[in-house]
Amino acid sequence: MGIGGLATAMRLHDIGWDPVIVERASERRAAGYFIGLFETGRATAKRMGILDAIGNRTDPTTITYDVERDGRRRPGMGYGDLPGGPRLILRGDIETALHDAVALRTEIRYGTTPTALDEHPAGVDVTLRTTTGEDVAETTEHFDLVIGADGVRSTVRRLAFGPDSRFMRPLHHIVAATTMKEPVPGYRPQDGVVLAEPGRSVWTFPFTDHQPGLLFNYRTDDEDAQFRRPPIESLRAAFGPEPVGPVLGHLLRQFEQADDYIFDSAHQIEMDTWHTDRVVLLGDAAWCLTLYSGMGASTAMAGADLLGTLLQRNPGNTARALREWDQKLRPFMALQQKSARTEGLPTFVPQTRKDKIVRTAMQKVLTNRAGKEVMTAMMDKAFKEMSIDIAAV
Repeated sequence: MGIGGLATAMRLHDIGWDPVIVERASERRAAGYFIGLFETGRATAKRMGILDAIGNRTDPTTITYDVERDGRRRPGMGYGDLPGGPRLILRGDIETALHDAVALRTEIRYGTTPTALDEHPAGVDVTLRTTTGEDVAETTEHFDLVIGADGVRSTVRRLAFGPDSRFMRPLHHIVAATTMKEPVPGYRPQDGVVLAEPGRSVWTFPFTDHQPGLLFNYRTDDEDAQFRRPPIESLRAAFGPEPVGPVLGHLLRQFEQADDYIFDSAHQIEMDTWHTDRVVLLGDAAWCLTLYSGMGASTAMAGADLLGTLLQRNPGNTARALREWDQKLRPFMALQQKSARTEGLPTFVPQTRKDKIVRTAMQKVLTNRAGKEVMTAMMDKAFKEMSIDIAAV
């Protein structure tokens, strides 16, 4: 029931298949947090007929400030200022647009998860466990194709390809996200703030008609230790021992008072193949770019769109369709993963004091119109791969 699964179900139905979605949760999830939709995703969504339904929450009056702990601030570059003009939206905006297009014509089973896969030349026999209240039932059913679009810790991947440890590449960073209830004092609700220090940062993401998003990031050499205490304690430890100051203090309190949140380690998925003859992985389950790429939602939709196209072009030969799909996407995803590690991660979290100095110097350049034009042109070249319509064939 995520973006990849819903988009795949939509495309399979379009080409005459009869998809079944199984979702572990007992009901639809909340709207989720901030994402940016670049041209790869926009082109795919337009071709699928859902771009208008997704909408755009970018506020053209937004000013983003780089701030220091003591309250000093200067104009900076926010996520919406990046080349490629990403649409600032919520994950739920895409999921809702897809759900509305899929739900009336697709079987959706909540509280259901696969527990075993038995692949053979004619398809896959899938054992499904369904939980309804206190009742648990298991059935085994036959499917022509199993698509694992079930996230970075994919059950389908584990059943078909092996344990998570074989494929999860840690980036040694923790991400914590939520929705703010109150804007930062002294700033307009539509303003963004970024506090970036070596190895740690916090960002806010304003929207036109929704409370701002909040994102903490920090580097750690001991991921396991971060989960042995309440998340707010790990955040306070990561951003200490210095006094937090007015802005960081407010943002930490916003996280502490949040009704729900994400607190997780960042991993990429690295695999030599994303498919067998009858099982295929898609989205975070296959290539997880992490939020540092800005391309997770876009590539989930593009992967689903291309999969539908190639299955349609190879009727009766699912194995060949999956091979062509893998060969088409793999160079693009490898580029996105590398970009996330080498460019995206330092953009969100300066890794060294030198990164911090470079960031400060860049912000000063951006306050000058001529400097901003030169810097934007340089960044356009680095971000051009985010504009490739990889699913157009």
